[in-house]
Amino acid sequence: MSIQNIPATFLDNPNSVPDLFIYDYKMNADVVKDKVDLSLNMFSFLQTGQKKVYFADTVVEVNKQQSVLIKSGNCLMTELLDNEQIYFCKLFFFSNKNVLDFLKKYQYQDVNKKQQLSEQIPFFLIENDDFIDSFVASISSVLKLKNGATIQLLGVKLEEIMLYLIHKYGSDFVSYLQGLVCQENNSSFRKIVEANVNSNLSLLEIAFLANMSLSTFKRHFAKEYKVNPGKWLQQKRLNQAKKLLENGDKKPSELFSDCGYSSLSNFSIAFKNQFGYSPKSGSLTE
Repeated sequence: MSIQNIPATFLDNPNSVPDLFIYDYKMNADVVKDKVDLSLNMFSFLQTGQKKVYFADTVVEVNKQQSVLIKSGNCLMTELLDNEQIYFCKLFFFSNKNVLDFLKKYQYQDVNKKQQLSEQIPFFLIENDDFIDSFVASISSVLKLKNGATIQLLGVKLEEIMLYLIHKYGSDFVSYLQGLVCQENNSSFRKIVEANVNSNLSLLEIAFLANMSLSTFKRHFAKEYKVNPGKWLQQKRLNQAKKLLENGDKKPSELFSDCGYSSLSNFSIAFKNQFGYSPKSGSLTE
């Protein structure tokens, strides 16, 4: 699977990425777990469709009544059409320098204790309201301009939405902005692995989110856990599936994809090999 370098892929000159950039992103087909390397922070103002974003140790789902601010870095994007048969979101990209300039200008640059938590969270979920709807419409107007005022206006618009979100969410949003410009990454290797035990992500996808090649990820895993990562992950996921089946929480047909299997038959074979009976029987008496 190729990696989408965003926003470079949206630019006429991908070698020259501006600090501020707006792009109308539209699709007419679903995209599932697309590998994305974000070189800038990104507001995603979803207009139609659904979005799900996987990070190293967490995941966020977004509907069209919400927007999300995503920190630069690696992630997996799932973007699905809705009944209108089109996926559309307005993307507003900005750099860490823009954030730092804003924090200094409005005297929010002092790092507080909440930053230690916020710097580990790669997204900030936003509930849309009338102000945000009107803001999205206003940046659409900026897109239509073809003169030198565009960059200056985008700077003003970025300040506007940040000031409003501070008004809306208070210190939580200030703390998130402070986390964006903090260089330290506190997501440990073990934390990333444990967070994805019960996800349906493959080893290759988890390695990408950890910003590692698959071979490097396997070496780190063997050093940390003293076992093969594929077998370890399979056993953990099958144990979780067994628990859910015994509790009656889900049926096998609802579980196989969550456990990382492409088909119910493959899941059933692995389950029976692990526990000695099929997931449909629920006991050793099959």
